[in-house]
Amino acid sequence: KGTPLKWHHPVGALFDLLKGGKTDNEDGLPWQLTVHFSNFPNKDLIPFTSRESISSQYMSSVKEADQLKHGGRVVSTMQKKDHQQLWTGLQNDKFDQFWAINRRFMETVVGEETFKHIPIRFHLSESKSLVQKLVKPVNESSGTTLTFGDLNQTYYPSAKLVIQGIVPAPETPLEWLSRHLSYPDNFLHIAVHPLN
Repeated sequence: KGTPLKWHHPVGALFDLLKGGKTDNEDGLPWQLTVHFSNFPNKDLIPFTSRESISSQYMSSVKEADQLKHGGRVVSTMQKKDHQQLWTGLQNDKFDQFWAINRRFMETVVGEETFKHIPIRFHLSESKSLVQKLVKPVNESSGTTLTFGDLNQTYYPSAKLVIQGIVPAPETPLEWLSRHLSYPDNFLHIAVHPLN
């Protein structure tokens, strides 16, 4: 309803942000969108000039996620054809083509038991802003696995966190969420809604 949608954010994350705060998601489904082909809101959104700019934005996010997870070791071993296969598979909705490359980002690299950090982007519903926090999958002092409940209590204790349209169980390990609920850019996109 008059809110420009940020094209460089996953549409599911936008839905969670704008509609996911309600417990009854049937309200507003199917999601009614209006596409405008003129008067682009340059002051509200990042403009894109070509398919290449969209591909570049996506690959930048993938590289950033890899830097957080693996210290950039996966991207640094990829060849140009791997980058192309990843993008083409995503663009053409060819899961097997996409996953043949993307699976490397979901595995730990040799010599590591866990990811270095979990790539997370928090979408704040009240301010419509995006926040990234550096989150490790393991509590360094106790050595225990960090869970979704730990994340919620540490960063947003008085908020409801929604990922991919659901509120995961508090005991769900963050690394498991990263492997199974990350968007194609390899980030967990979490909508943050105040509880009141």
